[in-house]
Amino acid sequence: MARDGAVVDKQRLLAIDWLRGLVMVLMTLDHASAAFNAGRLFTDSAALDRYPLPAPDFFTRWVTHLCAPTFVFLAGTSLALSVARRTDAGERAGTIDRHLVIRGLILTALEAWMTVVFGPHAHAFLVLQVLYALGMGMVCMAALRKLSTRWLLVFALGGWVVSEPLAGWAMGLRGPLSFLPLLLFGLGRLGPQVIVGYPLFPWLCTMVLGFCFGRWLLARPGEAQAARAARLLAWWGTGLLALYLVLRGFNGLGNMGLLRHDDSVVQWLHVSKYPPSLSYWGLELGLGAFLLAVAFRARLSWPPLVLLGQTALFFYLVHAHLLDVAKAWLPMRQATSTWQKPAA
Repeated sequence: MARDGAVVDKQRLLAIDWLRGLVMVLMTLDHASAAFNAGRLFTDSAALDRYPLPAPDFFTRWVTHLCAPTFVFLAGTSLALSVARRTDAGERAGTIDRHLVIRGLILTALEAWMTVVFGPHAHAFLVLQVLYALGMGMVCMAALRKLSTRWLLVFALGGWVVSEPLAGWAMGLRGPLSFLPLLLFGLGRLGPQVIVGYPLFPWLCTMVLGFCFGRWLLARPGEAQAARAARLLAWWGTGLLALYLVLRGFNGLGNMGLLRHDDSVVQWLHVSKYPPSLSYWGLELGLGAFLLAVAFRARLSWPPLVLLGQTALFFYLVHAHLLDVAKAWLPMRQATSTWQKPAA
């Protein structure tokens, strides 16, 4: 298997890291908009819905929705490849599990630091976002990786389907034990100082799907691996986008309560990220699948994006500090909308 893993590693440099680097650039666009764009929109849930939406500022935000789903999916893929390499190197299963748990807990702890760097949220000390989902997802994968690929697919796809009723149940609970369902499924506050932005369960399902894709790559080594991966991703992307169109067209279940107000392009694309709806997964991971298919087919390897993809956590931490410094020193913080000329 070690020889097969080497083939996968080569393709990872050409495709997975390239796409991860691309989504990091888009993420920076969103975070820079939060720092400097007074017209930035944050309407990605039914609770924050507004109508009408100004199209330029909407699209500035919308193009960055690709980031988190793609990054979490690719994290699962890279995890499968990493586990295979460690197994081939002779590491025991317990050692690998311990590494996953420790690394996951460190990522989760970094969420508190990133909340401080980005600035405290209104009336909250800690916001549980992507590092929480990635870190705790990695902790869970120490156990879930022992399941067969078939059962992992059942878990992930079935989890997507039931996420909406589970989110509604979790957000309606009250009492001393309601924090756990909220951490897993919902969106809201855990007391006065903690906000759950990324519930673990639906994001874990996406990581599991990426893990299954990594296993698929490992099982199909050889020179034609990239072409086979591109075909699989094209079919997967087509199915996801079809699911999105059906759910958005019926404008009911699968949209997490964030429904279309009309038939404009903006309303079709205005899907719920908080919590993530099934139509959100269909749209964003469908687009991500097509981008990854192109990356495999064309063997994309532009060095800056590949390097960025290989150092994603370091870049995430550093860019946050740079934006924080820029907000403090540049005279353009929240000065005007991205698409509006400043007053003379």
